[in-house]
Parts: sequence; structure tokens; C-alpha cells
Amino acid sequence: MDIEPELLTKVRKENVEFRKLHDEHSKLKNRVEELNRMKFLTAEQELEKKTIQKQKLKSKERLLQIVNDYQAKSN
Repeated sequence: MDIEPELLTKVRKENVEFRKLHDEHSKLKNRVEELNRMKFLTAEQELEKKTIQKQKLKSKERLLQIVNDYQAKSN
């Protein structure tokens, strides 16, 4: 996610939903990276990875929507 650091700080500080989603997104990203480091994944781990990737994308889309709303308000 390429968000200006100042804007990210402002939105994280002012928007509780953004803060929660951003934290969740970071946790999901770390889990996907952990799964990617494994040489082999079980069927359950593959399913977990795909599910996490979908959740991560959904949260990223919402995060970007919140940021875009903030940018629109500031213009």
C-alpha cells in the first residue's frame, strides 16, 4: 500500500476502523509470508493461505476507500 506517511499517520490516529483494519491487514500479511516460507503446504494450509489472501485483499480495498475519503475531504 503506497500511502503518504503523513496521511497514514493522520488516518490511523483519527479513524478507529482504519486502525483496526490496518492492524488486521498486517497480521494477515505476516501469516501469508510465514506460509510462503514453508517448503510444502498441506491442503489445509493451502486453503488457509487462499482464505487469508482474500481477507487481506478485502481489508486493503476498504483501507484504500477510507484513505480516499480522507483525501477527498481535505481537497
